[in-house]
Amino acid sequence: MNRFAVLPALAALVLPFSAAGAVDFRRQVRPILEVYCLKCHGAEKPKSGLSLVTRADAIKGGDGGTSLVPGDPAKSPLYTTTALPDGHDDLMPPKGERLNAAQQEVLKTWILEGAAWPEEQKLSQKEKVDFVKDVKPIFEVHCVACHKDGHAKGDLRMDVKAEFFASKSIVPGDSAASKVYTTTVLPADHDDLMPPAKKGGPLPKAKTDLIRDWIDQGANWPDGVTLSQKEAGSTLTRDPQAMLEAIHALVAAKSTESTAADMKAYAEPIPGTSVQFDLVPIPGGEFEMGTPDGEPKRKGDEGPRRKVKIEPFWMGKTEVTWNEYELFQFPSLEKGTNVPTERMERELWLAYPDLVPANATPGKNPYVGKEADAVSRPTTPYVEMSFGMGKEGFPAISMTHYAAVKYCKWLTAKTGHFYRLATEAEWEYACRAGTTTRYSFGDDESKLGDYAWFYTNSDGKYQQVGKKKANPWGLHDMHGNVAEWVLDAYVDDYSKVGDISYVPGATEYPHVARGGSWDDEADILRSGARRASDSSWKMRDPQLPKSKWYLTDAQFLGFRVVRPLKVPPREDFEKYWTSFTPKP
Repeated sequence: MNRFAVLPALAALVLPFSAAGAVDFRRQVRPILEVYCLKCHGAEKPKSGLSLVTRADAIKGGDGGTSLVPGDPAKSPLYTTTALPDGHDDLMPPKGERLNAAQQEVLKTWILEGAAWPEEQKLSQKEKVDFVKDVKPIFEVHCVACHKDGHAKGDLRMDVKAEFFASKSIVPGDSAASKVYTTTVLPADHDDLMPPAKKGGPLPKAKTDLIRDWIDQGANWPDGVTLSQKEAGSTLTRDPQAMLEAIHALVAAKSTESTAADMKAYAEPIPGTSVQFDLVPIPGGEFEMGTPDGEPKRKGDEGPRRKVKIEPFWMGKTEVTWNEYELFQFPSLEKGTNVPTERMERELWLAYPDLVPANATPGKNPYVGKEADAVSRPTTPYVEMSFGMGKEGFPAISMTHYAAVKYCKWLTAKTGHFYRLATEAEWEYACRAGTTTRYSFGDDESKLGDYAWFYTNSDGKYQQVGKKKANPWGLHDMHGNVAEWVLDAYVDDYSKVGDISYVPGATEYPHVARGGSWDDEADILRSGARRASDSSWKMRDPQLPKSKWYLTDAQFLGFRVVRPLKVPPREDFEKYWTSFTPKP
């Protein structure tokens, strides 16, 4: 059945003109389309051939014809499918996320008014703001104290849904007409700023943006959810800076090594579990990155060679295994640390040890000595991610670059040591381990089987880590087994890099993977060989939109972690845990 077929009953609707004035596409319509429609009807493989990226796309329609008839909502499936009864096969959006009455009215009125949509305005998918996770904590900490039962300043209550929505402070679908948002973005010295400066205002932009987007997306507030006043330190109120402060405080307290002489090999336990992993110290030095022109099977992106100075760091002795990665992937595998509120509160205790939650003994911090864990984690995978190749002691695979850097952030918060991916220069330096030959053991390719799993000896699958000989600095599987993510975005010519320590990403693709894998020929395992990621690595991902956590078609790919001797300043932490930052 065509999902965008117009039902006869809907075609006969009498549609009144809105008395509220013209609908603003950018503020009122765009959020609805980007959150609820672009999941399936974006630029990449739009479902049923229907793209809703531009007005022209919507009018053109898909396999079943147009989805938008300006001036006639009853003939516009973009609207009519949202008004179908619950449970109808053609209800849009599907899966229980139907639009509320206010959102439907916005679409209907907008179409009736001619469906104004700036020609240059292209839409892109946006995440839905979750009231309970994203907005409720902000209101409870910053608003409810003055707007609750028994103390409703300005006759506004925000602790109960019905009372709040009956006020003139919120207009679902229109943040610009909602005082609960507009008063939060006033200048710091404005008399009407909410919350006032003396009570913590103005709020960080990240918080006001969440309030704005929540309202523009329809201000969904689940029935039965009530708010209660909370103190600023009782929950992690989605403040990225507070999280970074907390993690940095933990790292600063635990990082005792100050010179290269202090660096020793060690095993890092992951708190709350029986899992640990090994790290080896990598001495600082200078080397020539890249391959010489005459190296057999050399590719053009492996040069020109350049001298790079490397600071000391520790590196994972092996690739990250499923034993480690699944603790990040599945919180329930951790012992005693799978209560979100507890994790969040513990995180803030590390930054603000003088704060005492209501249920704690006054003056006693119940979380001292426990490591932080309040980092977002992967969604549930849609297939078994080892693809039957084994998990116990085997390398974790098929994660995106985004997932790898977020694992490093989580691992830092868990252990108190600062972890990240290696830069491409650090990775090659550690792989070569002081050598200048094709491989860390020399130029004789016939010896590769002693050091690496690759196409010839892998039996068509990855193998348990650490089973082959180590390189001169004690690192296993730098050649083969699984290719490894590094921090850098890919450039095809080292002369473009200059003197920067690594190349930050501006787009999802391409990033660099190093080392070659179990599925590669010997020349791909050379110390200087490189591989650039691309969208084909999740070509068979069945989800719409495609996952930001998993790469269905990269069963050859994993990563290992590094810990630099010099801990970066707090303001630099996040850049190492950000996969890419789109250019304005």
